[in-house]
Amino acid sequence: MPFRKLGLFGAKVLVAASCVIPANAGDVEIVDATARQSGNSWIFSVTLKHGDTGWDHYADLWQVFSPNGQLLGERVLLHPHVEEQPFTRSLSGVEIPDEVDEVVIRARDSVHGVAEQEYRLTLPR
Repeated sequence: MPFRKLGLFGAKVLVAASCVIPANAGDVEIVDATARQSGNSWIFSVTLKHGDTGWDHYADLWQVFSPNGQLLGERVLLHPHVEEQPFTRSLSGVEIPDEVDEVVIRARDSVHGVAEQEYRLTLPR
């Protein structure tokens, strides 16, 4: 039997190699989000998690919408965050109408587009 020649170390390597799951960045995930009012506008901090692989596949945008779908603000992410996961980025100067007490945050990656996940955030008014 050819596996007998592998020895204990070789057998462990073979088992470990057969258990490796191929890397797949998949959809971007919104892990957390906060909002705070600053004068007449709002500052949002959004934490994303994504298996960024480099310039060909990375989380590249998150957006803030009103519950009725009006785009209120967006943060473009200009580079991959391969070694920084999850990561948080902020956006200031977002104007929110007084009657809006909840927002919807969506995120996008450069391969899959906008993820299905919607993160609902109640504004601390």
